[in-house]
Amino acid sequence: MVATITGGTILWFVLFLAQLPFYGWFADHGHTWWLWTCLAGGGLGCLGIWYVRKRDAAIKRAAATTER
Repeated sequence: MVATITGGTILWFVLFLAQLPFYGWFADHGHTWWLWTCLAGGGLGCLGIWYVRKRDAAIKRAAATTER
């Protein structure tokens, strides 16, 4: 699960960086929200990575205490 979230987060950041050189075009056509959507996706993905890693660790801890 962590790999999926990480891959998606990287994709959002790559899309943001790929569109950044065309900021002027996006601004002229009223599409700057595309850039900010990609940046928000990357930022929320970072939060998702943190959450999923903590969740996986908690599941592993619970499984380890159950086995004892």
